[in-house]
Amino acid sequence: MVSETRSLGRQFNTRRDEEYDFAIMSTAGLPLFPLELVLYPGETIPLHIFEPRYKDMVTDCLDGDRSFGVVLVEDGELSRVGCVAEITEVLKRYSDGRFDIAVEGRRRFRLGDVDEERAYMRTAAEVLDERDEGIDRHTQQRLITQHMKLLELAGRDVSPSVYQGRDKISYFVAQNAGLSLRQKQEVLEIESEADRITFLVAFLESFIPQVERMDALRKKAQSNGHFRDFPPRLPPGEERREHES
Repeated sequence: MVSETRSLGRQFNTRRDEEYDFAIMSTAGLPLFPLELVLYPGETIPLHIFEPRYKDMVTDCLDGDRSFGVVLVEDGELSRVGCVAEITEVLKRYSDGRFDIAVEGRRRFRLGDVDEERAYMRTAAEVLDERDEGIDRHTQQRLITQHMKLLELAGRDVSPSVYQGRDKISYFVAQNAGLSLRQKQEVLEIESEADRITFLVAFLESFIPQVERMDALRKKAQSNGHFRDFPPRLPPGEERREHES
C-alpha cells in the first residue's frame, strides 16, 4: 500500500510546461495530494493516509464529491499535469483518524493557481480532454505484443484478454512497463492515445533487448558451469569429519 510522503513539506514549485491547445474544463478548488508517483486514468491504487492535513483532506472529500488531485512531486516541484482521483472505497478507518483508501484515476488535469488557505493545497484545475486522433490498430497490437513479452521476461503469466475492453491501452501498459517516474509523467502529459502508444512502442523497442540481455546474464550466473558453488561443497566424508571436529 502506498503511503503519503511526510518529508515533502509545503515548499513546492510548479513546472512551467508549454501551453496545451486542447479543450479544457475548469474544476475549482480541487484538493491536491502531491506524491512521488504518477496515477493514470483507470488505474486503481491503495493509499494509507496518516498525515493530519491529508486526513482532513480525505474527510472533506468523503463529505463532498470524493475527488482530489494526485500530482507527481520531484525535488520539491509539482508537475503541471496530474490525475483526478476518486475515492472508490474506504478500506479501513483507524481510531486516530488515519485511513486506508482505494482510489481510481479519472481524468487528467492541469494545475492552475494553488490555494494554500487550508491545511492542504487546492487548485483551480483545468480538466484536460483527449485530442481526437485515429488510432492505428496495427501499432496498438504491436504495443500489446511487446508488453506481453516484457511481462513474460519478468516471469508473469499474461493473457491477451487483460487488454480487451480497455478504453486507453496506453495507460494500462504504462503502469508496468519499466518506465522511470519522469517517463511515466511524460506519458500522462501526452495529449492523445495515438501519441502515447507511439511513445510506448518506441520505449519498449529499446527496453526489451536490455531486459533480455539481463535475463541471459542471470541464467549464466545460475549455471554451475560458469560459477563454482559458494560456499564450496565438501565431499560427504570431509563434511562429516569437519562436523565431528
